[in-house]
Amino acid sequence: MVATLFDFNGVLVDDEDVHLACFREVLLPLGIGIPDDVYKDRYLGFDDAGAFAALLADAGRACDAETVRRLIEAKKPLYMEHARRGLRVFPGAAGLVRRRAARGVVGVVSGALAAEIDFALGVMGVRDAVAFVVAAEHVRACKPDPEGYLVALARLGADQAAVVVEDSLAGVEAAKRAGLRCVAVAHSYDEAALRAAGADAVARTVADLDDALLEGP
Repeated sequence: MVATLFDFNGVLVDDEDVHLACFREVLLPLGIGIPDDVYKDRYLGFDDAGAFAALLADAGRACDAETVRRLIEAKKPLYMEHARRGLRVFPGAAGLVRRRAARGVVGVVSGALAAEIDFALGVMGVRDAVAFVVAAEHVRACKPDPEGYLVALARLGADQAAVVVEDSLAGVEAAKRAGLRCVAVAHSYDEAALRAAGADAVARTVADLDDALLEGP
């Protein structure tokens, strides 16, 4: 049996544009803008704390822990408001989660907040298929740091084989630094970039993932 560790944003739910809109709204009063290409190249894959800290630092602003905390708290209700109006789930994502749960333990390892992940799993109808979640609140460092995946491995136990499904370059790097097989979906980056980051295999979409590709040779 092979456990499956899913990233969340950009893999199961199509909400990276929602996060960008929320970051922009929170930072607008500070006069900080985020061009689309800069967000993708620099900040996609970070958790909220990592993204806000980097955005503030890049703008030459103070990025102390209290300022970052206040910005995170301001962003939370904005994201949930967007999500409740209509969260976009990638076609095939819910079915894949259930199929993988029939073959082994399923976990979610993400820089998203636990409440956001729980809400989405409910929308998808797969909350019961996910054994555990490692969210932003459960780690000290965001991807590309491997901490989230190392926490997941500790939950699984030393003898449990696992595969990661990621969409971001930072996520792929985190999975590989944790010593895990990583299959990427080209939702956010093209195949060449994902392979260059270290992905063991790449599928065009989450709907294209099958058990043979995930579990490898």
